[in-house]
Order: sequence, then structure tokens, then C-alpha cells
Amino acid sequence: MHLALVVLVYLAAVLVPVLGCLPKEYETRDGQCCPMCSEGTVVRIDCTPQSGTRCSPCVNGTFMKKPNGLRSCIPCIVCDQGLFVKQACTATTDTVCDVLSGHFCKELIDDTGCSVAQKHTHCAPGERIKEPGTRQTDTVCEQCQPGFFSTDGVNCTNWTICLDTQVKVREGSRISDVICGTASRQHYCYIPVILIALTLAGLVITGRLLPKEIKTPVMEDAD
Repeated sequence: MHLALVVLVYLAAVLVPVLGCLPKEYETRDGQCCPMCSEGTVVRIDCTPQSGTRCSPCVNGTFMKKPNGLRSCIPCIVCDQGLFVKQACTATTDTVCDVLSGHFCKELIDDTGCSVAQKHTHCAPGERIKEPGTRQTDTVCEQCQPGFFSTDGVNCTNWTICLDTQVKVREGSRISDVICGTASRQHYCYIPVILIALTLAGLVITGRLLPKEIKTPVMEDAD
């Protein structure tokens, strides 16, 4: 009987430190187990044999969402650029941020809020929007195919096909359309040049055909 009591005392001395504190307790710096503070509060003074743990509430801008043995509350998230406050911070919950229109979330928090947002990519001229941006994803762009162009980076448009009565003044590209000109107007611009050339040719020909001056011999009077 005496031996069994000694064994129990020995086991208690060995197992208690191994088991540690209970689930709703925390261990102090000197190895003592104290009751945890509840949500929305943190430890101000550890427990003593005469009194329990003394806790302090979280101040504005901080929170604590679970029972704990911590000395300070957690700072609330501040909704940065591209985000807005969907749910304000309380003593027991963190701020929940959501993305503004035209942005997407780069870093989610617990699948409920966002901590970092970024503007949707704006497709460049010569590209089109393949997949519009959403709250979770960025815009996907792709280049216009040959024969198409885009000036605003939204949609690709077919090049203009010049009519039979037109001429192609400028070839199209990914960022600009084909430019067509009226064929008759193109011809008109050459008329002054043609007229001048014909005039000059006429003058040359006329100069060659004019008869040379004929000298008439002078008759001397007979003595």
C-alpha cells in the first residue's frame, strides 16, 4: 500500500509538467498555468494563488478573436489603395476589405476579405480584351490578328477594304486602319504636271520647225 502511494506521487510529479496547462489555460513565464482571457481582451496581470487572470479590453484599432494568454491585441487591417471597408474592425473581429471597381485582389484573407488590390491591366493599342478582369483576376489581353487593328485596346476591328474606285494610300497595322483614297482625285493631281510637260514639249517642237532667217543678196549698182 505504501509502495503504491509512492508510485502515484512519483507519476503525478512526472506527468503534470509533461501534460502542461489545460486547453483554456496559458503558461506564464515562471511555469504557472493561468486561465486565458476571453475574446476581445488580453492579459494585463497573470493569475496568483489568490486571484485569477486580470484582462484588459482591446482598444480601438485592435482586436482579439480567440481566448488567449497574450499581452497585446492585434492591430486591425487598414484598407489600402484599391480597397474599401466592407466590415469595420471590432474588439473581436478584424477589418474586412473588398476591392473597388476596376481592381482585383492579389492577396485574399481567409477567403472573405482582401489585403492587397491592384488595378486591372489596360490592354495596349494593337491588343484586345480576351478575358475581362474580375474581383479575383486581372484582365487578359491578346494581340490583334493580321488584318485587324485596335486603337483603344478593347476590341480588334477588320481593316477597311478599299473599293475598286479607290487606291490604298497607307497599309494597315495592328494599331491603325488602312487609308483609302479616291482614284480620280489622284489623277487630278497629275494634270498640272502633264500640262506643263506638254507645253514645254510644244515649245521645243515649235522652235525646231520655225524656218531659219533667209539672207537676201544685195545688188550693186552698175557703173
